[in-house]
Amino acid sequence: MTEPDSNSMIPDLQSSLICDDVRQERNGKFMLIGLFDAIGVPKYPALFQRICMVNRWCCGVGEFMQQTRLLKPDGHTVLIEGKPVAVRLPNNESNATCIEVFMNVKLEAPGTYWAEILLDERLILRYPLKAALIKPPPQQG
Repeated sequence: MTEPDSNSMIPDLQSSLICDDVRQERNGKFMLIGLFDAIGVPKYPALFQRICMVNRWCCGVGEFMQQTRLLKPDGHTVLIEGKPVAVRLPNNESNATCIEVFMNVKLEAPGTYWAEILLDERLILRYPLKAALIKPPPQQG
């Protein structure tokens, strides 16, 4: 864990979103594809080839380490965890977008999973991601 120096200011987490994929345009803008507000699949376990967590930091100064993770429905067991990522903010008007890509994520059962975002090993935000069993639509024909 890094200690803030006298020239640093802890940033705000402006947003945190979970989605299927992220693309970056030539002009630098990010396109988020398939935003998750919940997960619904016809059977469990469910395997997701790709899950992205996108975090945007602002209003801070200095260098910090971000880490993201997804917890199982018990609220304690880590399902997936990203590597520490540097967040560099040279001044309080700058921002940083951090994208973590998790491959082959297996959800064993429905329930409420928990996304967590840490900054310098301190929990900044925790929010639910509900996973449910949905019935497939009736077959036509």
